[in-house]
Amino acid sequence: MTDPIRVMIERGKKKRVVAVAFDWPGWDRSAKTEEGALQVLDAYRPRYAKVAALAGLADEFAAAGELAVVQRVEGNGMTDYYGLSGRPAEPELHQMSEAECERKIALLQAAWTYFDDVAARVSPQLREGPRGGGRSRDTIVRHVNGTEIQENGRKVGVRSSHDAWKDPDTLRAHRDAICAGIREFNAIGPAAGSWWTVQFFIRRCAWHMLDHAWEMEHRDLSSS
Repeated sequence: MTDPIRVMIERGKKKRVVAVAFDWPGWDRSAKTEEGALQVLDAYRPRYAKVAALAGLADEFAAAGELAVVQRVEGNGMTDYYGLSGRPAEPELHQMSEAECERKIALLQAAWTYFDDVAARVSPQLREGPRGGGRSRDTIVRHVNGTEIQENGRKVGVRSSHDAWKDPDTLRAHRDAICAGIREFNAIGPAAGSWWTVQFFIRRCAWHMLDHAWEMEHRDLSSS
């Protein structure tokens, strides 16, 4: 028997539902209905498998069972507007063991690596949306790294230069500091910052990296 993949369903107030595989940070997908969100989440299983492999967890991920909804929560405006999870799952409210913490840090590091790899190989200009919109590769890179540096990192006590993303060594030091901050905060308790738990922090950071990495892959023009 294989263990199912635990999923939290987060219902927006109006139009979006997010399915969250919270044991695998960053594997969150949304749709207009719960059924649709679960279908999209499952469709992204092969994509997330690459992240799990980068984290050294390929065998564990391959052995995982089917999706199993274990919790349903009411979302917020972020759920509807951005299709992202704004609530921690019940297990994410708790302090992690040292081993659990290192496992999730490895998955966050894998999300960083995956994002960097995608950004290095996609076309500078990306396919426009149906109404001609969409950011370029470099704008996405600046946005994603900037959000982590200027907003997210501070939740675990990390304050880096706003331009840290421009230099690989400085960015690496920033990310190392985030990992250290995660370990430090988790050793104290489950909370990080004013309202994010440590586990939710990891998941939100990984989600932002992977969501935009997958966006760049979808809009890549280099193979067209």
